Amino acid sequence: MNSKVSVLIIDDEAKIRELIKSYLEINGYSAICAAAGLEGLNAFEKYKPSLILLDLMLPDITGEECCRRIREVSAVPIIMLTAKVDEESIIRGLKTGADDYVCKPFSPRQLVARVEAALRRTARTGSSGAPLAWGDLVVDQAKRQALFKGTEIALTRDEYFILTLLMSRPAKIFTREEILQNVKGDEYEGFDRAVDTHIKNLRAKLGDDPRSPKYIITVYGMGYRFGAGEAG
Repeated sequence: MNSKVSVLIIDDEAKIRELIKSYLEINGYSAICAAAGLEGLNAFEKYKPSLILLDLMLPDITGEECCRRIREVSAVPIIMLTAKVDEESIIRGLKTGADDYVCKPFSPRQLVARVEAALRRTARTGSSGAPLAWGDLVVDQAKRQALFKGTEIALTRDEYFILTLLMSRPAKIFTREEILQNVKGDEYEGFDRAVDTHIKNLRAKLGDDPRSPKYIITVYGMGYRFGAGEAG
């Protein structure tokens, strides 16, 4: 891995920061460390890392809040580091825009493998193809930007990739498992119902009535498809 690929580690435990930093550097990454959420946000703005490892429990702001602020401006991959193993905590982290999670204590080798997998997914889904257009909705893949009625929509990384996937093959029905595999990759071990949350958020941002959607159609018992035939 090229040493120019940088990873920002936001964790208040010095031993964990140094352990992760050491393993990342051994594997050819450059590592930036921050001991708190606000310090991490400043480091994110300054260094523009390729990926962020983010602890959920920080001394100033929560990891979820830190993730939410980053997602307002960036689709950079974020892996949550958490001692909370209950399903609700994990789902809450994913809802704020995290791409993956690793529970403490963890294997440093496994963590590096997760980093590599997340970067591969980003490289695979970060298409620079032609714009996708449907009615008032346009996705500029080169700029990774979605416009609705001429105004940019603030999408999380997963929302952007799900929308791009559905628009790239109108009328195809994607199961939840297919959506997760395309957006997250084979290594992902999350919950397929997270897709429903992303779809709900996408519809809200598009003004799509869930009872009679124009853009993202639910095919009951199967999955979702883009609204081929409705917008022209």
